[in-house]
Amino acid sequence: MAQPIDTPERAIRLARTIASDISLYNEDKIVKGITDDNLFDELQEQIEEGRELYRGRVDAELYGKTNYFERAVVDIILRSKGHVKSNIW
Repeated sequence: MAQPIDTPERAIRLARTIASDISLYNEDKIVKGITDDNLFDELQEQIEEGRELYRGRVDAELYGKTNYFERAVVDIILRSKGHVKSNIW
């Protein structure tokens, strides 16, 4: 088993990679979720799967002190879709 990620830089990179994969493979769900104002319900399974992958790869102490994964979800999945018509913005 690989050694847990224990630096902020590597943890951020992993979080952003996972969020990018979620975004890449779930474009239709993301657009529907933004349009219908239920993005996090629409992606609940994918986000939780990504969070578990992230949690399993990052040192427990670093994981407990940071919100890198949640920030990556917002930065990569939500902000990149600002062009999608929605009542939420």
